[in-house]
Amino acid sequence: MAPLADLYQVSMAYGHWRAGRHRAPAAAELFFRRPPFRGSFALGAGLAEGLRGLRAFRFSSADVAYLRSVLPSSTDDAFFDYLATLDASEVTVTAIPEGSVVFPRVPFLQVKGPLLVVQLLETTLLCLVNYASLVATNAARFRLLAGPDVKLMEMGLRRAQGPDGALSASRYSYIGGFDCTSNILAGKLYGIPVRGTIAHSFVMSFRGLEEAQPRELLPRAGGDPVDLAGLAVSWLQQVCELLQTPPGKANQGELAAFVSYAATFPCDFQGLLDTYCVMRSGLPNFCAVALALHQLGYQAIGVRLDSGDLAQQSKEIRGVFRACGAHFQVPWFGTIPIAVSNDISEQSLEEFRREGSEIDMIGIGTNLVTCPLQPSLGCVYKLVEVNGSPCLKLTEDEEKMTIPGMKAIYRLYDTAGHPFMDLMALEEEPCPSAGQELGIRVLGQLEETTRVTPSTVELLHRTYFRNGQVCEPLPSLPEVRTHAQVSLSLLSPAHRRLQEPQPYPV
Repeated sequence: MAPLADLYQVSMAYGHWRAGRHRAPAAAELFFRRPPFRGSFALGAGLAEGLRGLRAFRFSSADVAYLRSVLPSSTDDAFFDYLATLDASEVTVTAIPEGSVVFPRVPFLQVKGPLLVVQLLETTLLCLVNYASLVATNAARFRLLAGPDVKLMEMGLRRAQGPDGALSASRYSYIGGFDCTSNILAGKLYGIPVRGTIAHSFVMSFRGLEEAQPRELLPRAGGDPVDLAGLAVSWLQQVCELLQTPPGKANQGELAAFVSYAATFPCDFQGLLDTYCVMRSGLPNFCAVALALHQLGYQAIGVRLDSGDLAQQSKEIRGVFRACGAHFQVPWFGTIPIAVSNDISEQSLEEFRREGSEIDMIGIGTNLVTCPLQPSLGCVYKLVEVNGSPCLKLTEDEEKMTIPGMKAIYRLYDTAGHPFMDLMALEEEPCPSAGQELGIRVLGQLEETTRVTPSTVELLHRTYFRNGQVCEPLPSLPEVRTHAQVSLSLLSPAHRRLQEPQPYPV
């Protein structure tokens, strides 16, 4: 993992080594300056990957040989020998638990150790945390907009920034609140539930009912095989009669595709309705095959829409399902899940909520994994202490000024159980306690002292890495996901809302 760094990190390391200060004790903090997506918060993610990177931190002989080839020829050979001995055994990392809500300027993690190693870790940790936190936050926003009951499916593999970006998107969107992914490799590596049925190309590949294969299906209760295609044709007549639509408008190739898919996966039949015309073809064909399956003891698992006015179509489809369920005395038919996709964005979810819909599952790809509203979280990694002395970056850009010294981070809660402020104090300062009146200065308003009295005080940082090893048990991916949802639910509505939220004070 050591070569996952920018060249200037190694150049600076050589400078520290030449100056004889490479082993000076140092500390750095990783944080972001502005909340992403015009909100008030981010979800901190990537900690487990960062800790794995620390465990693997070392320069192999091949790494050292490569660095010899790119650094100036005047570089002292002894420096390369020193690089070959480096590891993270003297590094200590404290951090906010992964999946926690994090606010601007509050360190997500703090790194202590020899100056040279602390400096070399900068780009590695930023790479592993920046995108992870960004996509987890983006996913959390989609979850908040969709509400708790709608299933969310990540399906951005083909649109992601390469395979690494795709795997990260699957992993961290799951932490942010998504339920499943289309990405098989992410399912294999991380245990995320995978989902997926058919695409338009499958439906389009059939021309007529004679191409339906297999055609026969064994009844679930046993018995002789039944001609599913013939049964579906019979049901199509009845469905079209109920819906008052001509059976001749239902595409026969589409019906063949549905029959073939249903006969292959009778317990997992989901219809894609919009290859041709939803109301005159896709929906009647689906209902015919689903009712034929029901007659043989099986239950269809849903439909998917991929174009048009998704909210309005979902309401019309639900009406048809209920009518079929009542008319043909199939009670579960009215509750068949309706899934939608088609370049879904935050605006799409806002429209679904405003117009009302009957949507049960939403598949989101491009607008989730590429984070088009904000392509980078902008995390930074800054030295705050060297040799026991605090470090301060002074600049004409006030936003880029750093806050010196190693800190303890506390989250203050009000009587309703909502966090109302994060408090940064120097490590040596006494811990605040519940019910204690505190004199504080809010970042951005440092000239004013404010008095606050928290009902509960939480120390946010835990020590996760010491002596070259992870020293705190790391939660499983589902546990991080649950923690993220709890962390979000504790926010007050004013801080949790996605448009024009109340700024969270630090």
